[in-house]
Amino acid sequence: MTSHQVQLLLLDIALILLLARGLGALAARVGQPPVVGEILAGILLGPTLFGDLVADHLFPADVRPLLAGLANVGVALFMFVVGLELEHRLLRGRARATIGAAVGSTLVPFALGTLLALYLLRNHPTEQRAAFVVFVGLSVSVTAFPVLARILDSRGLSRTAIGGLALATAAVVDVVAWSALGGVQAVAGGAEGYWLVALLIPFAGVLLAVRPLLRRAFAPGGIEKPLTQTILSLVIVGALLSAAATEAMGMHYIFGAFLFGALMPREGVDVLREKILERTGQITSLLLPVYFVVAGLKVDLRGVGLEGLTEFGVILLVAVGGKFGGTYLGARSQALDKRDSATLAALMNTRGLTELVILGVGLELGLLDGSLYSLMVVMALVTTAMTGPLLSLIGARGGPAPTSGASVEGTAPEGAAGEGAAGEAGPQDDKGPEEGVGSAGRGSRALG
Repeated sequence: MTSHQVQLLLLDIALILLLARGLGALAARVGQPPVVGEILAGILLGPTLFGDLVADHLFPADVRPLLAGLANVGVALFMFVVGLELEHRLLRGRARATIGAAVGSTLVPFALGTLLALYLLRNHPTEQRAAFVVFVGLSVSVTAFPVLARILDSRGLSRTAIGGLALATAAVVDVVAWSALGGVQAVAGGAEGYWLVALLIPFAGVLLAVRPLLRRAFAPGGIEKPLTQTILSLVIVGALLSAAATEAMGMHYIFGAFLFGALMPREGVDVLREKILERTGQITSLLLPVYFVVAGLKVDLRGVGLEGLTEFGVILLVAVGGKFGGTYLGARSQALDKRDSATLAALMNTRGLTELVILGVGLELGLLDGSLYSLMVVMALVTTAMTGPLLSLIGARGGPAPTSGASVEGTAPEGAAGEGAAGEAGPQDDKGPEEGVGSAGRGSRALG
């Protein structure tokens, strides 16, 4: 690196953090998750507002790979946190309701998304038509688990029954989304891609074999074991090595980081795990704004004409209608009342950074061209920003977790009244769901 490159890199990072923090704080003041302001900062620093001249001077070609490297580290750690936040205890006592809502939240938008893909193929042709159709269906089906947890926390919903159900549903949708994205990459890679995906099975077996070693490293000191630099370094090294392994297999590095987080030990290390989430979240909060800018530099809305606006309207209609309608129907099928079903539907429409990561993979695979990528990024921004106003419009209620009444499963206990009780009250058995919700909310604080 030359001295000039070092100067520009340091100035760029300072500018990115300053603008991201400023717009993130502004977003929070108007009731939006800070990630909305941070994504907007990335778009504003791109060519859309100031053109190529300013973008090329601020972020010249010889500095962009350095920023991209930092961004990749941030995304890898973000995906590790997403995997680590997945908590099987979220399903305790609400498995049936979770599966019902998750099926509706995934299948309906995916089906509408495949139809959307056929419409988009007219102006965005690709040789990988099958992979494109599946990818577009997937891209309108995702939910941003960490941003959702932050929204629940900020609106006082994190310890309610509907908040726990939302987190559990989002966790299931996340697992399905990342698994499906691996399938898309396999389809895009042809015969070689299928073999590479097959390698994930023995690789997951290796991680499972490493899991007892990690548990042994965490075990001394019991549940109150302090988080030392050695433990934190061990965890981050493991996440990065796992990410590097899947990248070497020909799969995206996000899969390795996610798998390592998902397979981390949970039992008996709750406090330590929360500390890891907090510390790793602090690191990603510094690196992810760089990713937003790297993504924003690829967003160019200057050439969007009437046809582009029409496409955006259709994309937004499918994304919002499919996600909201599918989740609502899935929740109602499990006897949740209308307000709680609408609340869950609004929450599951949150896409945030998760959508940006998936769109970035689609761009790398050549499934999205520049104009479609730009429109999809704006869709992710709009759907995330509309979650708060939708919740206010619905009248979603916050407050402490209920201790009596009907369970979220929709089966009323003795003396409970009818259908409307589902989701409004639910017993917490062994504090399992409540603990899981609290952990997810705290771990996502720096990500939202």
